[in-house]
Amino acid sequence: MDTQSPPLHLYFLPMLAPGHMIPMVDLARQFARQGVKATLFTTPLNAAQISKPIDRERELGSQITIRLLEFPYKESGLPEGIENLSATTTMEQTLSFFNALDHFQGPIERLAEEDRPDGFISAPMYTWGNDFAAKFGIPRLSFWGTGFFPLCVHNSLRRHKPHEKIESDTEEFVIPDLPDTLKTTKQQLPESLKDDSVNPLKEYLEKLMKGEEFSYGMVVNSFYELEPAYVKHCREVIGKKSWHVGPVSLCNKEDGEKSQRGQAASIGEEECLNWLNSKTPNSVVYVCFGSMAIFSAAQLREIAAGLEASGQPFIWVVKQNNKEEEMKEWMPEGFEKRTQDRALIIRGWAPQVLILDHKAVGGFVTHCGWNSLLEGITAGVPMVSWPLSAEQFFNEKMVTQILKIGVPVGAQAWTKRTDSRAPINRENIEAAVRELMIGEEAEERRSRSIALGNMAKKAVEPGGSSDVDLSSLLEELRKNRNKN
Repeated sequence: MDTQSPPLHLYFLPMLAPGHMIPMVDLARQFARQGVKATLFTTPLNAAQISKPIDRERELGSQITIRLLEFPYKESGLPEGIENLSATTTMEQTLSFFNALDHFQGPIERLAEEDRPDGFISAPMYTWGNDFAAKFGIPRLSFWGTGFFPLCVHNSLRRHKPHEKIESDTEEFVIPDLPDTLKTTKQQLPESLKDDSVNPLKEYLEKLMKGEEFSYGMVVNSFYELEPAYVKHCREVIGKKSWHVGPVSLCNKEDGEKSQRGQAASIGEEECLNWLNSKTPNSVVYVCFGSMAIFSAAQLREIAAGLEASGQPFIWVVKQNNKEEEMKEWMPEGFEKRTQDRALIIRGWAPQVLILDHKAVGGFVTHCGWNSLLEGITAGVPMVSWPLSAEQFFNEKMVTQILKIGVPVGAQAWTKRTDSRAPINRENIEAAVRELMIGEEAEERRSRSIALGNMAKKAVEPGGSSDVDLSSLLEELRKNRNKN
């Protein structure tokens, strides 16, 4: 770092959703450790979820601060208390939430007039990001919170539209213009790609994608060794400037950091570790479907029965909104008593990285959200893939077909946030878990997973692929500042 010039000053603006905020906070901390002055924007209710790691970073000497933005309840029409996408319960609220994001532009511009940053790293959902950057003559970098592979798949489908030539929802077709030959079906695609109607959500997403075309570049939570062909495809074929700087979760090295990541955990660090310490290495299955998914009672009943029948010890994270009386409706009679010696049920938020990193954990049943997928890979843990929505069906193909570290549970159709599909039955769940943990290819799968985990850790070490790319990005931003 050039000690003669002032530090780079970067603004960080995450999408207000757990799966976006958590990696963006890690990203800002990572930049701050490189001597960057980092200003992270969020709202009062969301600040409570991220203040501990930021405070700890400041104690270590990093120049990192949180600036609060009042949530525009009046302008958006949302009831007080909804400051995070995960708190919305209807499509109308979701649309109002996205519209509310426009109201952050003014307050951030007013701050920038007093304290101009050298760059702006934001979620693409802030569609005014390019205008803001242009006004202050700074680069705007987008942080999608996903990897190169799903971004390349989405780009191909959006450009070539192969699904428009297919009549059946279940007929397979090849996704064109990719380094690998991969097939999908219409029912596995996000609704935004299939919906031809003109509606507010589609218009918003089109505006978002158009804005991405004109951003300065992308910062990606990934590492080169995980998806080298897709890093090259993004840069050389799509032509998008991009830097891989992950896995960003690796900035959390101590158990205390891992247990406090995101919301307050619903289980104490000591209790969780004591339970894991009582189990043999690679024996425990960790089951978690992210912060957004809402399963039907029928599906929860099948998950419980499948996990019980698998015979494996397991940790199962059940959403907080499953109150005791609701759980009685779907939990098989006697389930907790029969599994009490080999099951840990966490109702609410789990310290996921802490759990995955423990030697007792040998498998991960996941919805294939990018954060979860990358955290599992980093921990060297093979997976059962159970995609639900967003880009998760794309990610499943990466896990099962390209990396060959996953077993599909058999999910066939993209769903909205509240899972309305016919349940995946207990037999499929049991079979997938047993195949993952004790099947014929279990050891080969585990060996590949461990090798990828080692590569992930080396990527962020000095001289590793992500460390080098981060240094390259910072150097480019410094040169850009010096031009102005």
